[in-house]
Amino acid sequence: MEQLIDRVFPNLPERIRGLGYVAYNLWWSWHPEARMLFKMIDRQAWKESVHNPVKMLRELPGEILEKVASDPDYIKYYDAIYARYKHYVNSKGEWFWQHVESPNSSTIAYFSAEYGLHHSLPFYAGGLGFLAGDHVKECSDLGVPVVAIGFMYPEGYVRQKIREDGWQEGTDEKIDREFAAIRKVQDENGKHLIVQVPFTEPAIYVALWEIAIGRVKLYLMDTDIDHNIPEVRKISARLYIGDIEKRLKQEIVLGIGGYQVLKTLGIEHSIIHLNEGHPAFAVLELMRDQIKEGKNFDDALSETRNRSVFTTHTPVPAGHDVFPFPLIEKYFSLYWPELNLSKEAFFELGVNPETPGAGFNMTALALKTCRFRNAVSKKHREVTQKMWQGLLKSGASYSGEIDYVTNGIHVPTWIEPKIMLLFNKYLGPDWIDHHDDPSIWELVDEIPDKELWDVHFGLKNKLINFIRERVRKRWIEDRINPSIAMAEGVMLDPTVLTLGFARRFATYKRANLILYDRERLKRIVNNRWRPVQIIFAGKAHPADSPGKQVLQEVFLAARDPEFAGRIAFVEDYGEQLAQYMVHGVDVWLNNPIPPLEASGTSGMKASLNGVPHFSILDGWWIEGYNGENGWAFGEEIVDDDRNEVDARAIYDILENKIVPLYYDVSSEGVPEGWVKIMKAAIKSNGPRFSARRMVKEYTSKFYGPALAESHKIRT
Repeated sequence: MEQLIDRVFPNLPERIRGLGYVAYNLWWSWHPEARMLFKMIDRQAWKESVHNPVKMLRELPGEILEKVASDPDYIKYYDAIYARYKHYVNSKGEWFWQHVESPNSSTIAYFSAEYGLHHSLPFYAGGLGFLAGDHVKECSDLGVPVVAIGFMYPEGYVRQKIREDGWQEGTDEKIDREFAAIRKVQDENGKHLIVQVPFTEPAIYVALWEIAIGRVKLYLMDTDIDHNIPEVRKISARLYIGDIEKRLKQEIVLGIGGYQVLKTLGIEHSIIHLNEGHPAFAVLELMRDQIKEGKNFDDALSETRNRSVFTTHTPVPAGHDVFPFPLIEKYFSLYWPELNLSKEAFFELGVNPETPGAGFNMTALALKTCRFRNAVSKKHREVTQKMWQGLLKSGASYSGEIDYVTNGIHVPTWIEPKIMLLFNKYLGPDWIDHHDDPSIWELVDEIPDKELWDVHFGLKNKLINFIRERVRKRWIEDRINPSIAMAEGVMLDPTVLTLGFARRFATYKRANLILYDRERLKRIVNNRWRPVQIIFAGKAHPADSPGKQVLQEVFLAARDPEFAGRIAFVEDYGEQLAQYMVHGVDVWLNNPIPPLEASGTSGMKASLNGVPHFSILDGWWIEGYNGENGWAFGEEIVDDDRNEVDARAIYDILENKIVPLYYDVSSEGVPEGWVKIMKAAIKSNGPRFSARRMVKEYTSKFYGPALAESHKIRT
């Protein structure tokens, strides 16, 4: 690391050399005081780097750095924060080691296809990635000994460009690794470490990159290297390849290659945790290790099951990867003899009993080979049990119930710094250390209404200014049509009640539901005395034409002059825009077709910041809604198309409850009834839907018992 700091930051004075170490650990991304270290140097440079300290420090002239290195006020602050950073990364973290019986040799290998960590590292497509990112951050905070495995994706996911006709086009976002908090893993000769994926023909090699996330290391694999032939180099080019054969090769690399990476690095792990079915081939490698030690297949499978955790996130059948058997045979014919299995027995590992001829199902593989299995909300558990009842009730060794751990969000990441300062003042300076304790949040009632409202209104202005600045840049760079500038938010008004909808544009999420009755919606948004505006954002999968059509409908509505600029679609949704939106809108809207919302963490992020949730009763909102902390609809059972019923409910609640409450203000300009709901949203959701509560549940339900089983096996 010292050589990296010297090479990347040659202008960094010795007195503040620690800034380089902080920049290369994403710890700064969830500690506002650490971000202030960089912001204090040069606010404009911090803004132009898009809050990326590696990029900022690389581009700053040496004289600016020399100046702050001799500033006694800056040095005093730097010393305090750098000491805090060193204490954090050099300690184990106490909670895990105090609450697990057999923590020795307890490394947990966490596999995920995507990680949402920071916008400078675009290795994510949506909620699954942000969940993985929040999970590993909270593991770092609690001292849970996780090592994470994923892909580099040098071309990222997709940069979104909207044409004048509203159609989404995608462009590649090349990752400049020299300007991101990521570094090469080197071998003993100082060269980039290369690992060969076992049993692949043609041979597949991966180069390793490392990201430090507090105390957790994330290792990313990259196939775009000279060792590989051209067709292999593209395997890890971008997230979620549409071609089925390339997708299979990607998942072989993620599971089998990821497991080999751990062995090459000498990282012994007691548990495997699969975040969705994409990396499920990793369990085959764990079984293969047991068989190489002399166990028969049944015993190896039994041990693997006791040491493996599987989290399923989607109740949508299309979200579960299924590969044709001939394709599996092509890539695994040399592999199944290693497990002492016939072709038929190997295929059976991935068969869903209800659709045996459909192909090799990755979720079926995970359910059969992992004893510890969970859905991501109470409702999602019911849906998953029903979806997989043929497998779960088959009477085979893998039969049994599936548990649930409702998703949560990493509070330090998603809380806005100004809201955090408010909480520091009224909840106590150490509230963040105990934020999963509901009693702490009762002190939210002590915050004066005007103080909370003023902070929120400031964040709303910040969001709208951010959107306008994006439109201004596009105007300069692309000379866009003025109607597109209107569609992308240039006419937004911070004094108007603002709804936010920012999701992946899959059809079942129904981004266009609020457009169902356009004439009624026009009356609502254009009300002279109590107007409403709606900010949309989100991407459709590059291969999802129906999703793109929904997006186009929303964009064209935003261009429609009859909506008077009250609807906006903000292009190229990502982590940074998500932060601004969950902090700055007034209401978070969510209306998928039930029961297809597994959890839905965006509403949790909004509620944490005092933005009430307005949602159909599905996913986490069934557990979160209490009648006082937001609004709910969708209780009706509708046999066929429920769009009309749900759209009418949205309009009715808007007109009769939300709009009147928002515009009912005191003589001081504070909507006191509204602020009461804001406080209820914060109090009820802050502790219950935190990643801290979530990771503690994973530990008590799965990690602890699995470690105990592993300890028994090894002794």
